[in-house]
Amino acid sequence: MAKPQVLEIDGREVRVTNPDKLIFPQGGHTKLDLVRYYLTVARGALRGVGGRPMILKRFVKGIDQEAFFQKRAPNTRPDWIEVAELHYASGTSAEEVVVRDAAGLAWVINLGCIDLNPHPVRAEDLDHPDELRIDLDPMPGVDWKQIIDVALVAREVLEEHGLTAWPKTSGSRGFHIYARIDPEWSYPQVRLAAETVAREVENRAPDIATSRWWKEEREGVFVDFNQNAKDRTVASAYSVRANADARVSTPVSWDEVADCRPEQFTLPTVLERYSQIGDPWSGIEEAPGVLDRLLELAEQLGPAEKPPKGKGRRQMQMPLIEIARAKTKEEALLGFERWKARHLEVFKQLQPADVLVDGMRGRSSIWYRIRVNLQHVPEAERPPQEPLEVDYDPFKEWRESSS
Repeated sequence: MAKPQVLEIDGREVRVTNPDKLIFPQGGHTKLDLVRYYLTVARGALRGVGGRPMILKRFVKGIDQEAFFQKRAPNTRPDWIEVAELHYASGTSAEEVVVRDAAGLAWVINLGCIDLNPHPVRAEDLDHPDELRIDLDPMPGVDWKQIIDVALVAREVLEEHGLTAWPKTSGSRGFHIYARIDPEWSYPQVRLAAETVAREVENRAPDIATSRWWKEEREGVFVDFNQNAKDRTVASAYSVRANADARVSTPVSWDEVADCRPEQFTLPTVLERYSQIGDPWSGIEEAPGVLDRLLELAEQLGPAEKPPKGKGRRQMQMPLIEIARAKTKEEALLGFERWKARHLEVFKQLQPADVLVDGMRGRSSIWYRIRVNLQHVPEAERPPQEPLEVDYDPFKEWRESSS
């Protein structure tokens, strides 16, 4: 193991342990490379994460293993690392890390974080978001052009209702659009405004966009407004994602959107891009908007489909069967392959969007569920619900430790 390297950053010392550890084997990028990347784009990255409490998403076992989510700031931390105490619906609370400078970025990356996951609030006012976030989440089989088409409609809706839309790639399959707002509205109001954007986008482009809550009822690109609920976080601007090619969630200008491709933006290419053009979001702090017009539209549209309350079971509108619940995505997909081998003729009749792979947030990590929607299979040929191929209980250890 390589000797730790101490970096002096604006008068502060940050110790980088195991600096030669390969984080991205495909590109040969080490832990120290990742730290230096964030230091280079620090001004842009801090526009997204600076002054906000953040969840630490730590990949201590590498990008091929599931990360664990750490809400509470480590007890052992420099005295210059700030925290903010967030209170959750469960009645618990946690002091979460607040990064304000480049040294703070380096410190969290040294902990095993790869991307940055801030809340949409400032540490000074934890009850009033200053960002509205739209996450365009494509269903399987949707191509990139359709995502971009939906993004352009979302921009139109936001700007017609008094908000400036700021686009970025997600670094994964989707696309993000942010709008800065004055911190005058509660979480429920901000979420309602985002839901109204989603519904209006669907109204204008019903063939390519959806705002449906239930995943099995979605077609096209889901305009995800749920990221505006309290306790939700999204990978922020300039976050490197845990993909093999070190893809980056990259701010772009609207002039670039039509021709951009997510694979263009990786750790090395974004470093070059940043040095050449700077940050396309450099003016984001200067353009906060208000939600009045979106909330007025919400009243005009009337109540939306009610989200689940966590009690009882709803009446299924689609013929769903569950295949696996697993600790890792690999285990879940292996379970699905076993199911597919037994029901090959059924599988041949499925559409890409009929296989629902859900990453489910557990207490400290993601676990995976796979379901199959049999809507395209004749009723007489539909297999019944069978014992799960993998039956992982994500809350078993917590229940046992609490008993």
